[in-house]
Amino acid sequence: MVKAYLRYEQAASFGVIVSGDCNIAYDSTGRHLLAGALETLNVWHVRQGICTRALSPSPSSSSRAGSIAVSSIASSSSSLISCGYSDGSIRIWDCEKGTCETTLNGHRGAVTILRYNKLGSLLASGSKDCDVILWDTIAEAGIFRLQGHRDQVTDLVFLDSSKKLVSSSKDKFLRVWDLDTQHCIQIVGGHHSEIWSIDLDPTERYLVSGSADPELRFYSVVSEIADQKSEVVKDDSVKLDASALMGKKWIVLKHFGDVQRQSKDRVSTLRFCKTGNLLACQVAGTVVELFRVLDDSESKQKAKRRILRKEKKAQRAKDEASECQISQAVLEGGRDFSIIVADVFRALQTIRVKRKICSISFCPISQKGSLATLALSLNNNLLEVYTVESASATKTVSIELQGHRSYLRSLTLSSDNSLLMSTSHGSTKIWNPSSGVCLRTIDSGSGWCGIFVPGNKYAIIGTKDGTLEIIDVRSGTCVEAVKAHGSAVRSIVATSDGFITGSSDQVVKLWEYQIVQGKDKGNRHPTVCPVRKMEMTNDVDVIAVSPDEKHIAVALIDFTVKVFFLDSLKFYLSLYGHKLNLLCMDISSDCDLIITGSADKNVKIWGLDFGDCHKSLFAHADSVTGVKFVKNTHYFFTVGKDRMVKYWDADKFELLLTLEGHHSEIWGLAVSSRGDFLVTGSYDRSIRRWDRTEEPFFIEEEKEKRLEEMFEADIDNAFESNNSRKEELPEEGVVALAGKKTVETITAADSIMEALDTAVEYEEEQSKGNVVNSRLQILMLGLSPSDYVLRAVSNVHTNELEQALLALPFSDSLRLLPYLKDWIIFPDKVELVSRLATVLSQIHHNQLTSTPSARPILSLIKDILHARVKECKDTLGYNLAAMSHIKQLMATKSDAPFRDVKAKLLEIRSQYAATGEASKREEQKRGKKKRKKLDDGHVWS
Repeated sequence: MVKAYLRYEQAASFGVIVSGDCNIAYDSTGRHLLAGALETLNVWHVRQGICTRALSPSPSSSSRAGSIAVSSIASSSSSLISCGYSDGSIRIWDCEKGTCETTLNGHRGAVTILRYNKLGSLLASGSKDCDVILWDTIAEAGIFRLQGHRDQVTDLVFLDSSKKLVSSSKDKFLRVWDLDTQHCIQIVGGHHSEIWSIDLDPTERYLVSGSADPELRFYSVVSEIADQKSEVVKDDSVKLDASALMGKKWIVLKHFGDVQRQSKDRVSTLRFCKTGNLLACQVAGTVVELFRVLDDSESKQKAKRRILRKEKKAQRAKDEASECQISQAVLEGGRDFSIIVADVFRALQTIRVKRKICSISFCPISQKGSLATLALSLNNNLLEVYTVESASATKTVSIELQGHRSYLRSLTLSSDNSLLMSTSHGSTKIWNPSSGVCLRTIDSGSGWCGIFVPGNKYAIIGTKDGTLEIIDVRSGTCVEAVKAHGSAVRSIVATSDGFITGSSDQVVKLWEYQIVQGKDKGNRHPTVCPVRKMEMTNDVDVIAVSPDEKHIAVALIDFTVKVFFLDSLKFYLSLYGHKLNLLCMDISSDCDLIITGSADKNVKIWGLDFGDCHKSLFAHADSVTGVKFVKNTHYFFTVGKDRMVKYWDADKFELLLTLEGHHSEIWGLAVSSRGDFLVTGSYDRSIRRWDRTEEPFFIEEEKEKRLEEMFEADIDNAFESNNSRKEELPEEGVVALAGKKTVETITAADSIMEALDTAVEYEEEQSKGNVVNSRLQILMLGLSPSDYVLRAVSNVHTNELEQALLALPFSDSLRLLPYLKDWIIFPDKVELVSRLATVLSQIHHNQLTSTPSARPILSLIKDILHARVKECKDTLGYNLAAMSHIKQLMATKSDAPFRDVKAKLLEIRSQYAATGEASKREEQKRGKKKRKKLDDGHVWS
């Protein structure tokens, strides 16, 4: 009989606050901060510092859901959030419901940037595949793909007033795309290195771009209205030729000036705050430079003062005669107070942090008395929020408890599986493994291993400097630190009366517990003291004790394992065969088997009775970092630097399961005492719990699944290589279809073809006058042929419809066209029929024009479709006009226009007061200068 096993599946993931490869963003309310945490999108409540939602793709939505990571986030004006992933997919989440509304597939590389327009109806995405795709978020479909950049797209900006899109890339160019004509109308150069970020101020007057150059480049946005006014003014004085006028018409960005940066690192992110009075420049380091954006009146005053200072300098350099000539010339010609970039953008202050900054985001709602609120994500798994004032920036919130600052080194479960201890450099954390909540955080040294003391009230941690730290789990404090070894404590194993430690100082020590009086007379805590020790010939890497405490196995740096009797410490066996360092080891519950994992990527299964090697398994594609037996079985788990968790049968020497999910090498592994779950920890700072389910599986089925996945991966790679762009794109760029060929689009095309075949067979049976057999009636679900095909087409996702129709052969497309005239009578299907007719006519234009049988149906669809579309447009126009009229009526009856009158009045008064104070200061300065001149000319001076 074939043996069945129970499947393990990922049940929880915790420990990651924010990933360094993804940006952060506020939601529309300003209360929540969106941060990518590997494949999960965390929604953090800023004030409470807790994660309210964790949005992650379901395993069914992607065959390799665990291997993808969030790479870009964009927040709309509503509750919808767009999330780009490393596999090129985009998912739109509803933050309030916590559900995935739709998935958009179009990019062939990781999504690097997402931007909404002001209304939130359009979404632009840029990717590592050098393409820009425009999506319709209402129809949940791609509109078109813009190709032209030669390298990764780094940022996007909508010019809503003129229906244009600006994109930046690592190819050192900015491109301005006209969304109506779907063409690139301007290419802007000037940068000497890769452009990493651009942004537009809320008034759409200035656009700023940043690269590795030492300055920020600013551009003034030329609007069509301003351009027409300037042409009207210059019409009488200057006559331009037609080519000059045409060239000027397509200029959208004009170079305004450059502003020097303080930091020498490259620019990473540029963002304006929502009010437009602040500009933040985040560099690829530990600095955020803030610039104050002056309004029109302030910038004009600054320009005026600058020109006056310039004139005074010129006057001082000349003699009195030339001075009179210059002033006379100035008076005759009049002063030209032209505003330059230094008059608008002024350096305000610099925010410095201790670790590298990964991303920044301005809160859409600022606090009272402050200029703005700025959130930072750091590369040590930390979120910080700063309140920016005119003189300084103060850190107000820090989200740090739910994750380690550095890489995880070890994981240990308590005896009752209710507590989980994780160690890393600088801190030790106690978790609830079922809920993933961090219960305690203890400051410690660089912990490499740890155990719980019997009773689970205390724990012992072995550190890199050879110290044993005894921590109180209940209070979260370190009660004592004992110097145990002269070098790093690499392994610690519990016994019935104490524990054993192994170190790089070539010593193995046996310890026992003692109870001592604490500093406070009422408190008593355990301490440890050495009982015996063993001197080894080489550094100790790992130690393991058999469950019956009869043997102790010591893995040395010379790639061998020495087995001793625990009571007498006499030598028993020597196990050799590995070619590199041993990194892990474990002994089965019945003390029959010992397994070892090494950096040579192999796992060896040994017999503990004679020391013979039962089997050597090539387990991982990289070093094996952890092995653990499931209690009372010969099943065991292995983890490695190849990010995989594998489940094995030590009796049959077979691989049972491969669990994927981690994004970096795995170093921590702990299996519960009942074997119902295991916990793994990785260098990606995530801790994942894998639960045993009731779903059985068989070895042969898993082998077939793995072969199918390998086969599909090879097909996908071959398809990507065949369809990769090999021809050189023209300088002005091209437009293409937004979608891409996926398994879902091929499945959708197959379902449409099957529905067409069934409907044609049904119609043939009816035309012959025969009674339709029951099989066809069951397949048709009691529907007519037209309704049955319509059901199949409607089930195709709108984003996948174009690619599904591309996969249809011409014969099936010809069979689909006659059904369109039947579907056009349904008001809710007019849009679908329009898309079908448009796409099919575009794809098969040549064949349709040369096929006589297609002409009558095309002419019929043309006559009907135009009339139906016009009816729908009239209905929509009527409804929109009615809603705007109702809105106006409600506005006249509401007191909304008068609610903010008091606040506006106070603001105007404060502005007038500030202007009056400034004028008083100017008068005082002038008076002081006059008095100084009089004093200088006095005879006593």
